[in-house]
Amino acid sequence: MLFPLQNKDGTYTGFIKVHFQMKRRTSFYLPKDAAKHLHISSETRVREVIEALLNKFTVVDNPAKFALFERTEKQSQVSMRKLSHDERPLYLRLCAGPSETVLSLVLKENQTGEWDAFSFPELRNFLRILQREEEEHVRQIVRRYTLARDMMKQAMARITTPG
Repeated sequence: MLFPLQNKDGTYTGFIKVHFQMKRRTSFYLPKDAAKHLHISSETRVREVIEALLNKFTVVDNPAKFALFERTEKQSQVSMRKLSHDERPLYLRLCAGPSETVLSLVLKENQTGEWDAFSFPELRNFLRILQREEEEHVRQIVRRYTLARDMMKQAMARITTPG
């Protein structure tokens, strides 16, 4: 981190370094252990940092699909905390001091199951896909039971009843 510069209005600007930690395949390529420096203001919030990072890589994904985490390490114990959208990363970085082991910033994909990260049209499309899969599954079950019923009827017809 470079030293921050104070502006006349009391705000300050400086650089933060954000590491990328993408476990799953994403819609864009990132080399392993990728990191990006951003020049931001003390007023810049997490949401804006995520948007700026996606813009730098020309990623058109919904920013809500990503989250910024604070990674801390104390006595070989690593912990991660998801930052809220209102937090200010430059302030956190300055309070922690220059050591990245004390605090580093990491961009990760939101956990699956956080459906609010998707837009309404994306959610509607997911529902459409699930509906089609469900209908196909029901058709397969009905076919299987119809076939079993027909086979039982044929077997019963072959059985001669004592008369």
